[in-house]
Order: sequence, then structure tokens, then C-alpha cells
Amino acid sequence: MAKQLTLIGGGLVGALLAQQLAGRGFAVDVFEKRADPRVAGFMGGRSINLALAERGLQALREAGLADDVLQRAVMMRGRMVHTRDGRSGLQRYGVDDSEVIWSVSRGALNMLLLDAAEAAGVNFHFGQSLASADFDRQRIHLVDEHGTSRELDAPVVIGADGAGSSLRAAMNAYSPLGERVESLGHAYKELEIPSAGGLAAELISRSGGHDQFALEPHALHIWPRGGYMCIALPNTEGSFTVTLFLPAQGPHPSFATLGDASHARAFFEEDFPDLLPLIPDFANDYDGHPVGTLSTLYLQRWHLEGRALLIGDAAHAIVPFHGQGMNCGFEDTVVLASLLAAAPDDTADVFAEFQRIRQPNSDAIAAMALENYVEMRDSVADPHYLAKRALGALLAERAPEHFMARYRMVTFSHLPYAYAFERGRAQDVLLEQLLRGSTDANAVDLNAAVDALRATLPPLPDLRHG
Repeated sequence: MAKQLTLIGGGLVGALLAQQLAGRGFAVDVFEKRADPRVAGFMGGRSINLALAERGLQALREAGLADDVLQRAVMMRGRMVHTRDGRSGLQRYGVDDSEVIWSVSRGALNMLLLDAAEAAGVNFHFGQSLASADFDRQRIHLVDEHGTSRELDAPVVIGADGAGSSLRAAMNAYSPLGERVESLGHAYKELEIPSAGGLAAELISRSGGHDQFALEPHALHIWPRGGYMCIALPNTEGSFTVTLFLPAQGPHPSFATLGDASHARAFFEEDFPDLLPLIPDFANDYDGHPVGTLSTLYLQRWHLEGRALLIGDAAHAIVPFHGQGMNCGFEDTVVLASLLAAAPDDTADVFAEFQRIRQPNSDAIAAMALENYVEMRDSVADPHYLAKRALGALLAERAPEHFMARYRMVTFSHLPYAYAFERGRAQDVLLEQLLRGSTDANAVDLNAAVDALRATLPPLPDLRHG
């Protein structure tokens, strides 16, 4: 008889994990508080567009779903930086088009993953909220959308129910998990640039045409303004999802001081004059969309022995500024499914090992996501940052076995996040020493710089693409 596993949460991470576990012979039931998006329509609520990178792609490859997902995604080659004076320029993420990230629709991706999981034999139960859990009796208490409650046996429960995890709350009430939530102090609001043309996305993609897009489609657009910014990510049908990031409170500009759309429009006319005309429904977008909060979640423990485990955002929610939240969660699923398949009857050891492997990496990407916010809103237009970036690119070209930009390690390799974090710090120290405050990378003696690199840092592990 197949071992029974109960998952709470049928979002991206829950659906992918369920599919992988069912494919390994587990009997999987998933309880999701929302209605089935394939029937009721996707009601994702507040969400920043998703950026799919190599780690997430590798998880989808292992699930046999990567090609299907990429057909529904838009390639982004780099950051298109829009300065205050109206100029723009592309800063590539990688060395060429083999190193790109992909803008994907959360709703479309979730529905594809649900279909794949059901095809693998997963049983989904929608409209079912976790009210409480009795871990001693190995029972869970569920309530449906009509208020009807029931209890079910659930010897092993895995929570993939996001940053506001109900399972985490139940676990923490039973035995404190050492929970700490750090608010960023900044918040966000979504707006929309509509499609500028009528051609089908597939035809645009194949022909290379951009008629339906109001901006260059193959880029993540950034309007950096120091302590705040706007970004825009492309959608397959030709629109862009725009996200304004501002301090939540404090002096102008902040969401507290902007107030309604009329005040926000004046702010955009001053700070984002080239962006505002692209948002024709600005007033309704601004007043109709809520302000979203941004926080980082840290836990000392992710599991209760072998009875319950948290995964993805339920265990380690991060801010979105490295585009790695989904990718990190997908990487979680690969590790956990492999561990469970190897020892299906020893969930206590599996859950402990899962946390041992993943927690240093989730801590590292949490720190890098916070740092990347400062980089995106400020550094991308800073001459010294640009000089370090240019010198790093020269070193990567001359000595690729010793230098790889941290962003590339995070986004285009399978090197552990923790390694990328520490190696990136060491490389940054070296770049600072080589530049000595200069803003001209070409003024550095490249031969001497390569010699210093090789003398200072060991070769990179041979793990760049798995």
C-alpha cells in the first residue's frame, strides 16, 4: 500500500511537490482553501509577476513540464534601466541568450501544475481551509466555504500554503517554531500597461516582432529612483504588470503620503513621466489595487519530528527582489521528493535532513533578495556599481573558471545559494580593491587583475549548470 501524504496548499509549490511525490509512488491528497482556478477562474490576489530562472526550470524539467511552461512565458534578457532624463539601456543578466529569465503568469502556471499533478494521481480538495491540527492524534480539522467542518486522519502533513501558512500557525501553537518576521518597511502596488497591438503572442514570439508591446518585451524594465522604484514585467498577451515600490510610511514619497490616485498621478508626472502615459487606466488601477506588504520569514524549526513539515514560502518567505521565491520553492520540492523517495518510512530523519540542506540556502537567498532591492532601486544607475559590473564581466570572460557574477550564480547555475552568497562577497571585495574607487573598469590592468583573482580565490566548483 502506498504511503499516504497530506499536503496543505495547492499553489505553485504544493502542486509541483504533489506531482513529484505521486510520481514516486506516494498517495497524495492536497487541501486548498481557494476554489479550483480551472473552474472558478484564477483568483490569485496580490502578486508580483513571477520570474522563472534555471533552478525553477530544472525542477520543471525533472517533472517533465519545462517545455510546456516555456511556451507560456516571455524571455527577459536583462534589466532595461530607465533614468530620470528619459534615457534607457539594457543591462544583460547573463553572457548571451543562453542565460535569460522568463516572465510567467502565476495563474497559468498554477493551472498547468494542477493538471499535471492530477494526471499523476494526486487527489485535490478545493475550498478546504485548515482550521486546526491535532498532531498527537494525527488528525486535521478542515472547514469548507460553507462553514461545514470535518476531521481527517493525516499522519504526515506537509505545509505548502504560503507565507500566511495555516499549518505553520497550528505547528507553532503546538510547539513554538522560533518564528521571526522582519518587515521591509516598504510596500507595493500593482498597475498595468495594456497591450499595444493585436497580434497573437505566439506569432510575435516566432517573428521577433514587438507590435503588441508598448515597451521592449524581452526585458525587465526598471525605473530606479534611489529609495524607491517602479518595475514592469511582460505578459504573453502583450501587456506589462507594473509594480510601484515605496516606503509604507514616512516622508514623501511613501504610500502614506501619496493617498489617492490624484496625488499619485502628480508624483508619477514628476518621477516617472515616461511611464505614466503607458498606463491609461492609472486612476482605477491605483485606487482599485491594494497596497501589498513585504516581509522576510525566519524559522528556527521547519518540522515537528516526522509528523509535519513546512516547505516553500510557508518555511522561508522572502521579498521578491531577486525573483527567486518561486525558484527556491521549486528547488525545495526536488530535494524533498528525492529524500522521501529514498526513505519513505523515516519522515523524522527526512524532514530534519531537508531543513539541514535547505535552511542555509534559504537564509542566503533571503539576504541576497534584500540586497538586490537596494541594487535595483539605486545601484543600477550608480557609476561605481556599473564599473564593478563591467570589471566583473571582463574577469568572467578572461578567467571563467575563477569568476562568475553573483547574479549569474544565483540565476543560471545550481550552485547552492549559500555558496553564491559567500563567493559573491569575496569577489566584491576583490573588485573594490582592484578599482580603488575608480568608475572606469578599463583603467584597471586586466592582466594584473586576473593574476590577483587567481591568487586570491580558488576555482569555482564545476556545478554551473548541474
